[in-house]
Amino acid sequence: MALIPSAYAPSLGGVEELTRRLADRFAQSGAAVEVWTFRYPDTLPARDVIDGTTVRRFDFPMPAANPAALLGLAPAGARAFAALSQAVKDFRPDILHVQCFSAQGIYATAVSARHRIPLVVTLQGETVMDDNDIYDESAALRLGLRTALRRARAVTGCSQFVIDDAVSRFGLPAGKGRVVYNGVEVAGDDVPTPVDLPFSRFVVALGRVVPKKGFDLLLEAFARISPGHPDVGLVIGGEGRSRDALLDQARTLGLEGKVAFPGRLDRGAVAWVMSHADVFCLPSRVEPFGIVVIEALRAGRPVVVSSRGGAPEIVRHEREGLVADPFDPAAYGAAIDRLLADRHLAARLAAAGRERVNDFSWAKIADQYTALYRELA
Repeated sequence: MALIPSAYAPSLGGVEELTRRLADRFAQSGAAVEVWTFRYPDTLPARDVIDGTTVRRFDFPMPAANPAALLGLAPAGARAFAALSQAVKDFRPDILHVQCFSAQGIYATAVSARHRIPLVVTLQGETVMDDNDIYDESAALRLGLRTALRRARAVTGCSQFVIDDAVSRFGLPAGKGRVVYNGVEVAGDDVPTPVDLPFSRFVVALGRVVPKKGFDLLLEAFARISPGHPDVGLVIGGEGRSRDALLDQARTLGLEGKVAFPGRLDRGAVAWVMSHADVFCLPSRVEPFGIVVIEALRAGRPVVVSSRGGAPEIVRHEREGLVADPFDPAAYGAAIDRLLADRHLAARLAAAGRERVNDFSWAKIADQYTALYRELA
């Protein structure tokens, strides 16, 4: 099979991790697997071997942003189609599996039709979570996704929220999509690296520092409860264009000395803050899934997640954590306050969360995809 993600190593991210884990699992089972992805940056080799898996990289130019442009590929597009077709002839995959649909998905759909190879499309929330709202801007990408969803033999999404969005906005036939969640290593294998913070107790949130992650909403909520917890700080870990605005907001809210922005955290630092935080928060304006939530549950943290998106499919309210609307700072702050004040509740939810993590093991995720491939075969 050929796994065709929108990005892969040395890039780091959710789709890269999903693809790597699947490639490793399939290779261990004896299946022939390659990864085909974007050649970005263009200094990367066109063909590589990473962790024993062959990786082919291609230039996938995006067609012009109008539907008519899809009827005839420009020379660069024709070269991309030819290169992908040659990879098909070389490797002879029995399935093309697109993960996180972008321009690579348009070409994979065309190659699937030309060579009559079953196509699987996995949606990772790209239609709602792109920082530049590319699906609102590009008619070509919208049409390409609609075509792929119709032609695909199977469509999966990282949450029911994502599947429902594809049905309502991109023409996915009702009942065709199925949910296959993303996963984690249940045991966790990162060595904690301490992070220097100006406080010993803290609430933590992690992610790209961009508007959709809702860290400004979290600041509003935290400011409401902070006077009642003078020894508790807030950590917002990550990088992004909203950082300076958040710093200004924290000062305006009177939170100087109570909020830390340590920047990008490596996996060891993430493991440390997860294991030491009093509460983990996901305040996203919209979140297709939220693998960082599973990492928090794995670390035994009580969590408050956004009600907007797929996170409530992971954390069921009052069972593995609390669900609140981040657009309501009073309600979201009250949820954090409950977990800080009620240690018994926090411990009960954290224990249930640890058990919940078993439902998202990479072994289970790989088994679901293996069963899907067998259906297609």
